[in-house]
Amino acid sequence: MDSGEKIYIWQAADWPAWRYDLSALAGPLTEVSRAQGVLLGRLADVGMALRDQASLAALTEDVVKTSEIEGEVLNVESVRSSIARRLGVDIGAVAPVDRHVEGVVDMVLDATSHSAEPLTAERLFGWHAALFPTGYSGMNKLAVGRWRDDAAGPMQVVSGPVGRRKVHFQAPPADVLPIETARFLAWANEEAGAPALIKAGLAHLWFVTLHPFDDGNGRIARAVGDLFLARADGSPQRFYSLSAQIQRERKDYYDVLERTQKGTLDMTGWLSWFLGTLGRAVASAQTTLDAVLVKARFWQRCAGTPLNERQVKLLNRLLDGFEGKLTSSKWAAIAKCSPDTALRDITQLLELGVLKKSPGGGRSTGYELVGQ
Repeated sequence: MDSGEKIYIWQAADWPAWRYDLSALAGPLTEVSRAQGVLLGRLADVGMALRDQASLAALTEDVVKTSEIEGEVLNVESVRSSIARRLGVDIGAVAPVDRHVEGVVDMVLDATSHSAEPLTAERLFGWHAALFPTGYSGMNKLAVGRWRDDAAGPMQVVSGPVGRRKVHFQAPPADVLPIETARFLAWANEEAGAPALIKAGLAHLWFVTLHPFDDGNGRIARAVGDLFLARADGSPQRFYSLSAQIQRERKDYYDVLERTQKGTLDMTGWLSWFLGTLGRAVASAQTTLDAVLVKARFWQRCAGTPLNERQVKLLNRLLDGFEGKLTSSKWAAIAKCSPDTALRDITQLLELGVLKKSPGGGRSTGYELVGQ
């Protein structure tokens, strides 16, 4: 990029003097507040145990989806187990520990559970180190727990095959990062200033524009956004996942991000998109809460039913949204038992009226919960 050519917002003479039209954002802000009110109203009518389960579901989705946006697929059971262990929520069987899962969980929980604590360079370095416990991203060695140095060239966001790469964004050079990150962190820790939800949107955009690390910038930017959302909510408990909604709208997310980073310092368009996405995230949390309530009612109905540990584990998998058809062979693989034992488990649940055969043919019989 020609040093005289100004393409990106960080090159503006008045960077980072953010501007936005608060009157134009009144509608999206009102819609977010309305959606939050409806969700919190429902949560107020359930007990603490169900609120804990709803928070566990939201945090699990947040960790899984913030990684999925970057093309990294985490094991959902490992994520749920890791979060449940930290929150003290009983989910029965515990999944094996995965150090990559543990790192993302550490970051998200630190951002949301300790949102009132100052955001510092050391804290961000800790998040970065947690994301990359081996010091590598794939085959690439990273500068872990410190700002990037651009030794391999400018930090660019690119797409396309080698030889036909398209540059979507180029971040500020590494030598200005000490000043730029200090300015960002000073703003982040100011108590006065923009409304809390506006600040969440600006923090996300500002951090991802600085792109201060070798890798992991998107995930850390979303964690920074989650920290500000937790501050705005005034609660460490999370009941919705912005990352999950961003994953559902991933193309729009990258389009509006690129457009904003190549535009002016007027953030009204970005904030309108951010608040709209946030409102849809809160509304989608109603579905998560529905699933938590369905699960609770199911176990209330089965309170006196004699079930073994394998059956409880597999029924919970079905209640948590098992993907595909549950067959006896899948049962045996998940429960780590013989095919004969799996078939006996299933037959007993059929006789108890807990499971039924799935409609449709196929080479193997599938099973599903009665009444689901």
